[in-house]
Amino acid sequence: MVTVVAVLLLPGLGLLLFTMTYLEDRLFGDPGPPRHARRRHLRLVPGGRTGQASSDTDRKPAGHRSSDRDAA
Repeated sequence: MVTVVAVLLLPGLGLLLFTMTYLEDRLFGDPGPPRHARRRHLRLVPGGRTGQASSDTDRKPAGHRSSDRDAA
């Protein structure tokens, strides 16, 4: 008798579990991006490489070591 009741209730409980999981994901899930949102495109800055030559000359010499850095 107990086995018959358990077998009859099993599909109903499975459906309830599936429904609650679906509703929880819909209510508390992360919202997607808005439909009108555009994709972000890479915008290139004109003359971006021209400033790189002056920054190379301002660097410290390669042999310089900082006193706060430890080899270990």
